[in-house]
Amino acid sequence: MTSDKTFACAINCMDGRVQDAVKNYMKENYGVDYVDQITEPGPNKILCEGQDCDKGVIEDIKKRVEISVHHHGSKVVAIVGHFGCAGNPATKEEQIEHLEKAQKAVEGFGFPIEVILLWVEGDWTTVEKV
Repeated sequence: MTSDKTFACAINCMDGRVQDAVKNYMKENYGVDYVDQITEPGPNKILCEGQDCDKGVIEDIKKRVEISVHHHGSKVVAIVGHFGCAGNPATKEEQIEHLEKAQKAVEGFGFPIEVILLWVEGDWTTVEKV
C-alpha cells in the first residue's frame, strides 16, 4: 500500500454526473479516504456480456482493479449502473440484471474483495445499494 489512507474502487460509468455521488457514497458507507474510479461507458453491460464483448476492455478493467487492490489496498469494489446511461440505454430493471451478471464476472477475477452493486438515480445524488 502507498500510505495509511484507505481506498475503495468503483467500476463506474464515464458519465461525470454519477462519479461524485458514487465517491461520496463509498466514503460515507465504507469509511474510505479515496475511491479509485475505473470508468467505461456502461461498464455493467460490458462486464455482463463477457465473451460477447471486446475481451481487451474486460482485461483492462481487471488490470485496473488489480492495481487498486494490490497497490492501494482496496477491499471493496463497486460496480455502478445509472439512470439515463448512454453506454447502456436499458431500463433500471435490465441494468440491475446486468449488474448482477457483472458482479459474477468481477468476483471471477479472483481478488480478495467484496463486490457491491450500486444504482444512481436521475437526480445524480441518490445512490442505492442493489
